[in-house]
Amino acid sequence: MIIDDLKFVKLNSGDVKELEQISKQTYFNSFSWGNSPENMRAYLEGSLSEEKLLEEVRESKSEFYFAEVNHKTIGYLKVNFGAAQTELQEGNGMELERIYVIREFQGKKMGQELLNKALELAKKNQMDYLWLGVWEKNEGAIRFYERNGFSVTGSHPFRMGDDIQTDLIMKLPLK
Repeated sequence: MIIDDLKFVKLNSGDVKELEQISKQTYFNSFSWGNSPENMRAYLEGSLSEEKLLEEVRESKSEFYFAEVNHKTIGYLKVNFGAAQTELQEGNGMELERIYVIREFQGKKMGQELLNKALELAKKNQMDYLWLGVWEKNEGAIRFYERNGFSVTGSHPFRMGDDIQTDLIMKLPLK
């Protein structure tokens, strides 16, 4: 499905309330099935709080983009450069930290559109590769990234409340 009215809007600090709302909604819908209510609450209240997101939006080496359809925010992406990456990688890479899409637009190729935007940003910034971390139990997302040329190159821990989980590191060479 191609949506003609899809637009990407770069966020600024004035967008944090909306960012918090969509972050918490999409994260809960995507990951509550595999996590305890206590760990989910801790993550939403800590990592996706207004204060934490404001700090992230103000980080000069991170960029957030809302995806909008018919003036409605349907998802967003976050990319990190240099020292803003959650884990410094070798060489000239860019991290795709988040692609979140609201439930109503999942299965409508919006994840692909957001990934395409991340690839556009990586190429514009002359990155050698794009990398990301994806929860090892998120099989759908892993298959999506593999279909787009990413391969698993390692793993790292991810804290979800008091649960230490494993994220697979996936990498896509761009040169």
